[in-house]
Amino acid sequence: MGEEEERSARIHLQENEEKGASSEEQRERRYEQLFKQLDLNQDGRVDITELRLGLDKRGVHRGKAEEVRIVLESDTNRDGQLDFQEFSEFLRSHEKRLWLMFKSLDRNSDGRIDAGEIQHALHKLGMNVTLEQATRILQSMDRDGTMTIDWSDWREHFLFNPLHNMEEILQHWKHSCMLDIGEALTVPDEFSERERRAGLVWRQLVAGAMAGAVSRTGTAPLDRLKVFLQVHGAASRGQNLWAGLRGMVQEGGVLSLWRGNGINVLKIAPESAIKFMAYEQIKCVLHGSKEGGPLRVQERFLAGSLAGATAQTIIYPMEVLKTRLTLRRTGQYSGLLDCARHILRTEGVGAFYRGYLPNTLGIIPYAGIDLAVYETLKNAWLQRYSVNTADPGVLVLLACGTVSSTCGQLASYPLSLVRTRMQAQAVSEDKHKLTMVGQFRHIVSHEGVPGLYRGLTPNFLKVIPAVSISYVVYEHAKKVLGAAS
Repeated sequence: MGEEEERSARIHLQENEEKGASSEEQRERRYEQLFKQLDLNQDGRVDITELRLGLDKRGVHRGKAEEVRIVLESDTNRDGQLDFQEFSEFLRSHEKRLWLMFKSLDRNSDGRIDAGEIQHALHKLGMNVTLEQATRILQSMDRDGTMTIDWSDWREHFLFNPLHNMEEILQHWKHSCMLDIGEALTVPDEFSERERRAGLVWRQLVAGAMAGAVSRTGTAPLDRLKVFLQVHGAASRGQNLWAGLRGMVQEGGVLSLWRGNGINVLKIAPESAIKFMAYEQIKCVLHGSKEGGPLRVQERFLAGSLAGATAQTIIYPMEVLKTRLTLRRTGQYSGLLDCARHILRTEGVGAFYRGYLPNTLGIIPYAGIDLAVYETLKNAWLQRYSVNTADPGVLVLLACGTVSSTCGQLASYPLSLVRTRMQAQAVSEDKHKLTMVGQFRHIVSHEGVPGLYRGLTPNFLKVIPAVSISYVVYEHAKKVLGAAS
């Protein structure tokens, strides 16, 4: 911060304090009051633990990294604690920075920031948000319901958030206010150029792959049971979950419950990477420029569906191998390569893409409904219950993700079942292969419409644990990899 800017910030702060907030003495008293609230053991020092607990009591929830940053930046004598002088110096210096940022946002210099000014500022930083999204950001800071932010609102909101410039404010809004997450299970998140250069993209992808691996391994028995019920159809009618699991254990032991899980885990990393790269390229095509901002909901649905189709096209042979290994009897194949050689020798290359059409068609209703339901539920919750913040919170996001994923699966499940039946078809003299339409007709004629939803129960049972496990592992993996936002 230059001398002229610092002088300007000091003058404006003093003017503002005199008009509506307080005098210099009152400001010092405010600092003293804040310090006493944070100094829980009343020893004249505030350490990181006291800062965290004190901020929690005030309803200010910050990440551990931000609290450490406040102490490190303000601890001039390097004793790991803040005395009152260090604390007040931090607040005074930080308020100057906040004032300059507030002034840069207040384009018409009326002492208030509205949603349009927030939208304009984000646009200048390369992030195109809708007025509705800008309004949600504003609502997270608007304490009096005027739909504008004055200096007092701005200062109180960011007082204990050590942000130095508008770029850091942008990242705070993006990740804290959940601007562009949406269909987390379907469409990749969007990253800024700065995040790409910092390697955040690949750390996020690795964290996602780790989360997916643990999640799929944890729910593999239910997934294998679902595939069995899908394939065996009418033969499994009336069989309950426990009977199905017991039968698999009796046939091949407890470890047989995880058959096919190895390749299911193996394909996560390439599928995620291909999906992300395809999504980025499709986004560039839709915007006609590599500097295009975030996509609108309709564009994200299109880009997400096409990216998913691209990834599935490339890794689809692994899907077929996963289904065959899941259904294999004890001793049928010695491993992945043996299964692949057997399919190639007896059925030809085309067998590796059996069921591809219903699989690809299923992406469209799944991606569309998953995205639409997620956005609808999240926005409805924000409008009804989120008065003082634009962050719905982890539990709400998990609930929205679970419901949206369930609705998406419900719509695309018949196509998923037909795909699995086609993948499982093997060459035999007395059984000809059915096409997608043929499979639909066969299932409906022999099992009725409910037959199209065979195996749906174990599929639904695994949704909540899968989402929960995935989220917990993902958050921990991000911290380990240094990708936590």
